[in-house]
Amino acid sequence: MRETRASQGVRAPVTHATPLKQDATYDHRAQQAALDIEIHHTDGRTTTSVLLLTPDQMELYAIQFEQLIAKREQACQAGW
Repeated sequence: MRETRASQGVRAPVTHATPLKQDATYDHRAQQAALDIEIHHTDGRTTTSVLLLTPDQMELYAIQFEQLIAKREQACQAGW
């Protein structure tokens, strides 16, 4: 009987992660935000995990998301 890669404990590489449609939470004691995410693998399998962000990371990504939203709005107005 031949073992499959999964039964041998070999995992398929991760391709990307996407946020789940749930509210992020903030733990003031740990001083971190938590965002539930889904991790996608090359074999089509998905797993769930949590993305943890420090206050500095939250501020950085807030600025970057504001810039991305503005670029998207500009593209929409330009008809792209």
